[in-house]
Amino acid sequence: MRTRPDEELDPHAPGLEGTGRGTEPPPSTRSILRPRVPQRFRHLKRLVVGTPLSTERLVHERLGKPTALAVFASDNLSSSAYATEEILNVLVKAAAIGIFAMVVPITLALLGVLAILLFSYRQTIKSYPQGGGAYLVTRDNFGLLPAQVAGVSLLTDYILTVAVSVSAGTAALTSAFPSLHPLRVVISLSFIIVLTWGNLRGLKEAGRMFAVPTYFFIAMMGVLFVVGAYRFATGGLHPVATNLTFAHEELKNVGLFVILHAFASGGAAVTGVEAISNGVPAFKSPEWRNARTTLMWMGSLLGIMFLGLSVLTARLHVVPDPSGAKTVLAQVGQAVFGHGAIATLAYFMLQASTMLILVLAANTSYADFPRLASFLAADRFLPRQLTRYGDRLVFSNGIVVLAAFAAVLVIVFQASVTRLIPLYAIGVFTSFTFSQAGMVVHHRREREPGWRRGMVINAFGAVVTAVMTIIIAYTKFTDGAWVILVIVPVALAGLLSVHHHYKEAAELLRNDSRRCPMDYPRQRVIIPDTGDDANMRSALAYAQRVFPTEVRIVHLASPGDDYVEFLRRPPIGDEVREVVLADGSGSHALKSYVRKVRKEVGPGEILNVIIPETVTELGLRHIVRQRRIQRLKEALLAESGVVVTNVVHHEGYEDLEPGVRAARSAARPGGRPWRHVVVVLVSAVHNASLGGLRYARSLGGDELRAIHVETDAVESQKLVEEWNKLVPRTPLEVLASPYRQITRPAFEWVRGVLDADPHTYVTIVIPEFVV
Repeated sequence: MRTRPDEELDPHAPGLEGTGRGTEPPPSTRSILRPRVPQRFRHLKRLVVGTPLSTERLVHERLGKPTALAVFASDNLSSSAYATEEILNVLVKAAAIGIFAMVVPITLALLGVLAILLFSYRQTIKSYPQGGGAYLVTRDNFGLLPAQVAGVSLLTDYILTVAVSVSAGTAALTSAFPSLHPLRVVISLSFIIVLTWGNLRGLKEAGRMFAVPTYFFIAMMGVLFVVGAYRFATGGLHPVATNLTFAHEELKNVGLFVILHAFASGGAAVTGVEAISNGVPAFKSPEWRNARTTLMWMGSLLGIMFLGLSVLTARLHVVPDPSGAKTVLAQVGQAVFGHGAIATLAYFMLQASTMLILVLAANTSYADFPRLASFLAADRFLPRQLTRYGDRLVFSNGIVVLAAFAAVLVIVFQASVTRLIPLYAIGVFTSFTFSQAGMVVHHRREREPGWRRGMVINAFGAVVTAVMTIIIAYTKFTDGAWVILVIVPVALAGLLSVHHHYKEAAELLRNDSRRCPMDYPRQRVIIPDTGDDANMRSALAYAQRVFPTEVRIVHLASPGDDYVEFLRRPPIGDEVREVVLADGSGSHALKSYVRKVRKEVGPGEILNVIIPETVTELGLRHIVRQRRIQRLKEALLAESGVVVTNVVHHEGYEDLEPGVRAARSAARPGGRPWRHVVVVLVSAVHNASLGGLRYARSLGGDELRAIHVETDAVESQKLVEEWNKLVPRTPLEVLASPYRQITRPAFEWVRGVLDADPHTYVTIVIPEFVV
């Protein structure tokens, strides 16, 4: 049903603009309602994470070599605490003769692989000082698709590193205090929470926080080796009594498969080498030189600790505890330090340092996973939110994602290192292979000084790591490596799906044939009736100010409702009143009505649906109370060719009578009407932002401005040049955002406009692309 009032528009009607067609807008359109819940959340966030750091401080968040060693090498160094035990786990299960004689040779073979990787990654660091490691090397030399294989393999391994590290740290704790063994999952999850909190506070602060435990572990391992060497030299180091017995028929010689299996299990010791190459930009200048030096420090320390522990283990004939209650390192510590008060203190200090380094080994993943994820997100293979710095100049979203996945693994595998290890290493060795092969292509293409030597080193590294990958996949397949061989392709498919989405969206946004005309269209306005006189007056006042060709107020009525009062309600302007029967969902009925009206819209018109809304306070309570309004907006956002405008009435602000409105409007200096400023927020130059500009033109504002909030100076400069070339009549203004926030700089800009001229109201146009 439709009724059109015959009355002319009353220039003193409440809520209309002071332009000769109405009077002053309600004060609520100019007032800022402070959100209570978000404000409390911000205070809590500041307390937990710390105060935000400006982007210009990024260079000051760089790491020196000692701190960088703690941040990037903790994973690699900590593996010396359990790599020997993993080798023994295979040999003991095989019930093989001479298992202790094989431990040191296998360790030496793995250290040979470590040396190859160290020299290979020295080449990578120098050639790719921007960081990125295996991902960037593979992308630049083999293309995007192979790079995703390397990237997803590394991301998977970083997640496993966190799960393995906190589980191993928990094992060290429960070795000293066996009564805590049933709480191992809870303890592991607590470690993940602490690590996440520390890293959310910033890379530099996390490095300082976690540096002491790293050097504490190195010192205690040094004490262990010195005491062990002294006792061995003085004849006081004897094999420990074990329950390892084999029936005669079970004894067999060490076979090739057993050796390869043990070699693959010990391969966890050389993981983490790539971490420094991924994090080169985090070093102080000169970045690549400092990174290479730190890499060699890390390799040397790992070699000494891994070999030292293997020698002591072989000498003492220590075997893994089948229950997992006491680690090999703990047993070695007890045997070397002996008995007595000082010996007991040394033992507990060793266990404490081991627990801390194993837990903090996960910190390497916290430093590298978010950075690597940001590279993939920048290439549009992961959500772009992963490219953004948080308040403390770290990739906060990546840190949270890493913590969530690692926590799931800890729960699923019950914080068992033995169950997690088979999943470990295969991903990182896959990325090693891609990286080294990519460096061979790089050397051949660039032919820089010394390229032949570098190519030989990287070619040899590629062959060795490829062989290691095959060995690990073959020997650990039934132990659980098959899981990774399934997960990696599935994750790769997910990455390709994300990339396809972004590519499709980019084609739509950049397609010239879909670009809207840069004219000055008129509007047809639809306003759903809310039954609230205050917010309806605000919506109608706004609608009349944009000079529409037609305004329709739509009442959504259920069958049997009495809507006569709605039709008899005194009109404010020349609006059309209609009743739409909503048999079921009101949002569906409104959407059907909008589709019908859209067919009537001409080429020089825009269909604008104005949603009136009353706000008392922002936060969860507001969302719950306004759920019906939210459903209406969500339903309409997916409709093409329809603009959704939110006009908010702030409850509690003065509601002026018509006479008072007229008096205030007349009191404006010079009797001029209220000024209407229309602002378009521009994040990129594409069809959505240009469509937003066209809509902004249709509002008939007194002033049209385009603003962009700068979060990246280089990208912003490119954006300004592209926009001003395409839209010279509306030059793009750039707002500085040192803390990388979008809303606050725009909010302050609007407040500045209102403070400069209180007789102003502002419309903010936010272009949005809905797929």
